[in-house]
Amino acid sequence: MIKLSGVIITFNEERNIERCLQSLVNIVDEIVVVDSYSTDNTKQICLNYDVTFIEQKFLGYIEQKNFALKQASNDFIVSLDGDEALSGTLQDSIIEIKSNWQLDGYYCNRFNNFCGQWIKHSDWYPNKKLRVFDRRLAQWEGLNPHDKIGLKDNRKAGKLKGDILHWTYQSYTEFNEKTDYFSTISAQSYYDIGKKAPLHKIILNPIWAFFKAYVLRLGFLDGKNGFVISKETGKITYLKYTKLKKLYRNN
Repeated sequence: MIKLSGVIITFNEERNIERCLQSLVNIVDEIVVVDSYSTDNTKQICLNYDVTFIEQKFLGYIEQKNFALKQASNDFIVSLDGDEALSGTLQDSIIEIKSNWQLDGYYCNRFNNFCGQWIKHSDWYPNKKLRVFDRRLAQWEGLNPHDKIGLKDNRKAGKLKGDILHWTYQSYTEFNEKTDYFSTISAQSYYDIGKKAPLHKIILNPIWAFFKAYVLRLGFLDGKNGFVISKETGKITYLKYTKLKKLYRNN
């Protein structure tokens, strides 16, 4: 039977972290928490559990998660954010593969809770994530803040039953603030790789993002919150490109 390490990055997650830890304690053989010097009770809550708690200045989402992977004692990883938890079905699936590990990684669907509502459409579900994997064959990659695990050399991945439960924003104000924050990070990431912001992308990409989420991904079936999510999806796309254009103008 393989040994699993649960790896979590956190910053001010006192609202969610206990749920995350409780979903891991009977599944993994160790839990590693890498915290970006939280100013709330995140550290105190974590230390109530048998965890390795490491404080590390935030390096960027991709960089922080790759740093966290290196702190684990085991090569087989379950990776979560502090606002996520394993569903009961997913816990059972992971227990099963511990004694029958056959592939290089395993995808799970992520089920997002927004303002108290579980979102079943709006391009938010199924939100497939590779979160159970052999770290020797994988690494975090992508463009901040949109990190993802990539398997090396076209390794094979399977799919597990059950969901990663994700508690996102609990108010429209919080969602709006994060939209502004993440669009700034995305614009800088695009600038760093030389991606441009032509006028047609500033105009058309936000319209497409809204249409895809609300119509093609059936966001309208999620009611008012589906509209809000789809609208913010278009807004973050617009802000990303306008901020990118400003970066080129100012540099």
